[in-house]
Amino acid sequence: MQKKYLLAPGPTPVPPEALLAMAMPIIHHRAPDFLPVLDSAKKGLQWLYQTKNDVLILCSTGTGGMDGAVSNFLSPGDDVLVINGGKFGERWTKICQAYGMKVEEVLVEWGYAAKPEAVEAALKKNPKIKAVFVQANETSTGVYHDVKSIAAVVKKTDALFVVDAISALVAHDIRTDEWGIDVMIGGSQKGVMLPPGLAFVSVSDKAWKMADTAKTPKFYFNFKKERENLAKNQTLFTSPVTLIIGLNACIKMLQDEGLENVFKRHDKLARATRAGALALGLKLFPKESPSNALTAIEAPAGVDGQAIYKNLREKYGITGAGGQDKLKGKIFRIAHLGYADTFDAITAIAGIEMVLKGLGHPVKLGTGVGAAQEILMK
Repeated sequence: MQKKYLLAPGPTPVPPEALLAMAMPIIHHRAPDFLPVLDSAKKGLQWLYQTKNDVLILCSTGTGGMDGAVSNFLSPGDDVLVINGGKFGERWTKICQAYGMKVEEVLVEWGYAAKPEAVEAALKKNPKIKAVFVQANETSTGVYHDVKSIAAVVKKTDALFVVDAISALVAHDIRTDEWGIDVMIGGSQKGVMLPPGLAFVSVSDKAWKMADTAKTPKFYFNFKKERENLAKNQTLFTSPVTLIIGLNACIKMLQDEGLENVFKRHDKLARATRAGALALGLKLFPKESPSNALTAIEAPAGVDGQAIYKNLREKYGITGAGGQDKLKGKIFRIAHLGYADTFDAITAIAGIEMVLKGLGHPVKLGTGVGAAQEILMK
């Protein structure tokens, strides 16, 4: 028998409380029984997002929320700016191009964070830009972009500020209203601790005004109609009832912990994981601004990063993640996101030690674990 440990940056483990809630008999999505369920979910998401804006609940992965964040507020031919520092920055570009937008990019070297001054320069150069797109957390590189500072730059213009917070929500303190984020996307299978299948999108008044003039065709992801239904505690199409019931259970767990404590927990787990990796003589891939959602670690010279990832899973039942695209084989990634605590971090570091030793890399067992424990015990 091999016990499984899910330490990937999505899907993440689902707590028993949510699993039990989702095991209850199904209810109809248009029946009166469902109305208070959705009402609780929408209020809970406003708490989590730190916003007074509506937070739409979509039956899709996070990418569906990204798709709708383009199609609902823009028209073909509009100028947009994408901050591209990894695979998910590339996704913003691909979505915008698919809908006929004119895309300009602030290209960020993988492993580095976007510079607010580069965004400001691009906006000054082209005042016709109608929206700026960024990842809060670039999951492919393990870098957290300075959303607060970028928001302050975009706020000086008429452009919308659109943030993919799919893997950053819960792990980082992102203040939607206070910072002036117009559209922010989240997903169920990351810090929210649910299976894949839900996307969440907060929308500001500024964005709703742009929605009135947007000419991009849309049908399933029609945010204005979703908003009308949300006011009645309904969704536009068939509601993912079971997931929304689970969402309420997970939000209650986060509320019981307290938002500030949730952020502190993710910060401590991230620092412990980084310390453990460094104590083993490994290098972190992010050169600056490492994420609290996951840690991207460079494979040591002569060792294939994919071999580390595969051995963690096959020999020890630990599912992390490998590198993507040009980073495949060069890095491996360990998440500490959502339903994660002290011993998830220790398990991850212990597993890395054992895999590296098994692959012939010189490692003194317990070195990384000890460094992580020093932080976790504080």
